[in-house]
Amino acid sequence: MTPLDQMLIVAATLLVVGVLASKVSDRFGVPALLLFLLIGMLAGSEGIGGIPFDDAGLTQILGIIALSFILFSGGLETDWAQVSGVLWRGLSLSTIGVMVTAVVAGSAATLLLGVSWVEGLLLGSIMSSTDAAAVFSVLRSRGASFKGTNKPLLELESGSNDPMAFFLTMALIRFVNQPDSSVLDLALMFVVQMVVGAAIGYGMGKLSVIVLNRLKLETEGLYPVLTLSVVLLAYGLASSFRGNGFLAVYLAGIVMGNSDFIHKRSLVRFHDGLAWLMQITMFVALGMLVYPSRLVPIAGIGLLIAAVLMFVARPAGVFISLAFARMGLRHKLLVSWVGLRGAVPIVLATFPLVAGVPNPDVYFNVVFFVVLTSVLLQGTAIPQVAGWLHLSSPLARKREYPLEYVAQGKSRNDLVEVPIPDGSPVVGRQIVDLKLSKSALIVLIGRNDDFVVPRGNTVLETGDVMLVLGENSDVEAMRQLVMVSDAAPAGDDSDKEVQT
Repeated sequence: MTPLDQMLIVAATLLVVGVLASKVSDRFGVPALLLFLLIGMLAGSEGIGGIPFDDAGLTQILGIIALSFILFSGGLETDWAQVSGVLWRGLSLSTIGVMVTAVVAGSAATLLLGVSWVEGLLLGSIMSSTDAAAVFSVLRSRGASFKGTNKPLLELESGSNDPMAFFLTMALIRFVNQPDSSVLDLALMFVVQMVVGAAIGYGMGKLSVIVLNRLKLETEGLYPVLTLSVVLLAYGLASSFRGNGFLAVYLAGIVMGNSDFIHKRSLVRFHDGLAWLMQITMFVALGMLVYPSRLVPIAGIGLLIAAVLMFVARPAGVFISLAFARMGLRHKLLVSWVGLRGAVPIVLATFPLVAGVPNPDVYFNVVFFVVLTSVLLQGTAIPQVAGWLHLSSPLARKREYPLEYVAQGKSRNDLVEVPIPDGSPVVGRQIVDLKLSKSALIVLIGRNDDFVVPRGNTVLETGDVMLVLGENSDVEAMRQLVMVSDAAPAGDDSDKEVQT
């Protein structure tokens, strides 16, 4: 057996084990991130696999590429209609909240590790980013979700706080290696990174939509290749002009995800699968990079830093950044608890290893231990905490349909779900009696675990989900038709929570 054969077999085996681990995660509520990292540790130099791997530079490159595709996929699936209502809260959490978390956690690291203040703040900056994907994977395995605007707020924060954590990490590394750097230089660096990253991300998203709709490729399989290039190009261009590449790819994904373009559904599914591949590959590689024996000496300090991060730094960041937000105490406590550390801190921990910062192993080992602790303790307790705070709600099951609509040319039609709530005026009526617009068509009806092919005499029932083909105005008219007339408007839950 050649070395290439061995490498392919090992890589395929690790991927298969990673996929099976995600199944275990869904069944038992253990965050998939934790399982992927454990697989890497077992496969590494001190594990049963015994695979020697200590290339921090390669791991960093792999992590950057993987995070770019993960953030792009997250942007594609971000619903701007939901996120826009919590935009300023999310941006406050991802900037002010990240800075406060970094300062508090960094101060604790300085005192506990006996390092300089700059080195302590560097460690705090590395740990300041959160991972909402781990949160929602735990909730999905328990069939639960969050009430109100907590879910979109956490999704927005997790995607937008990575660029801030990246900036703080690079700025503090510069301070460590170049102590004569001025605060003014770092302020200019921040403005350039965010402005350039945002401009390139928005421009790439808009341009990509235009190209996808006008190019009309003969082979459908080339469209995923095109969107792959969008991710790499957005990150590469932003970094080349000293912008924030992570911000660029995330914003490009949001712009594209909230626009209409050809083969959108299939491309979103493709990037979702690619994001899973990137997660498994990245976490396993990061797990292989760590030496478990080196975690034992720092276990005590690691637990203390993790406790400060969970019970002091994260809550301080949340309450300070949301001080003027109309959110109740229970909502802020929930957001404080679900600030899980995930992939980004471990990837950022490789930067000191590559940048020549003194004692780089300390950063990596402490961060790795803190992430494991955060995921293991916080992650598994999320459903219970949400229940104690009375902010847990059943997870809405996403229905899979046996058909797909692909818009052609300049068509403005789309295939949209319209659920029929309890008490709707259309319940018990035949479709023929609804007097629908001639440009709207009910293609299929989801009923319980089955589908009903609609006819004129089909009687609508509570809980039915109509799959409607039409323009936005047609869909909106259909939603108004099925709406319960005496229902209270579904506004922001924060108003009623202010007094709690």
